[in-house]
Amino acid sequence: MWYKRTIPLLIVFVAGLLGFAHEYVPHPIAGRFREEVTTAFRIIGGFALFIGAYSLLHMHLTRIRRRQPGWAYSGFVFLGASVMIFLGMVLGTGPLVDPAPGELTAFQWGYDNVLVPCNATIFSLLAFFMASAAFRTFRVRNFSAALLLGAAVVVMFGRVPISELFGELLFGADGRQVFPKASQILMDYPNLAAKRGILLGVSLGAIAQSLRVLFGIERSYMGGGD
Repeated sequence: MWYKRTIPLLIVFVAGLLGFAHEYVPHPIAGRFREEVTTAFRIIGGFALFIGAYSLLHMHLTRIRRRQPGWAYSGFVFLGASVMIFLGMVLGTGPLVDPAPGELTAFQWGYDNVLVPCNATIFSLLAFFMASAAFRTFRVRNFSAALLLGAAVVVMFGRVPISELFGELLFGADGRQVFPKASQILMDYPNLAAKRGILLGVSLGAIAQSLRVLFGIERSYMGGGD
């Protein structure tokens, strides 16, 4: 049916063409168009936030109802969300309260003393998983793997304060920054060159995919999988 395929393709083509062209048009109308599009993106993002919150709560509610393994943790999701919403709306910064400047609200206290430590704990646990993955990955099977292992050791060792002590013991008082500087050189030159190559490849792939969508070659977003 033409209204299910032709109209969506025309909307995508016109919107994509305008979004591309306004970056190269030095005219006030192009600036106003950008502002309107940015506002539209924010509105769409607001609706997407509600959809994401609904999906998250529905998933955890299903786990609680079916008593799936770990369902008690899903209860903490509802508990934490309810408490923080209450603190933000009634006792913190929200539409129902106007705290004095510099006042530490209950919402801010909960964020600083509950959420931030929890995030720090999770990221601390990730360090052990990263160390395990690095042990399995950095096995010296050939010369390239040996280079990767050597660079990784230098970079990681140069990022910790004890490297300055070792530098002073090996090279004297002037050698405290030997390992940190070696780590920074590896990050600024070989790593940055590889990173830019990857970003160029990703950018070219994104441009190619955008052109496929713009000209109607890629239609999977319309459903049907074709």
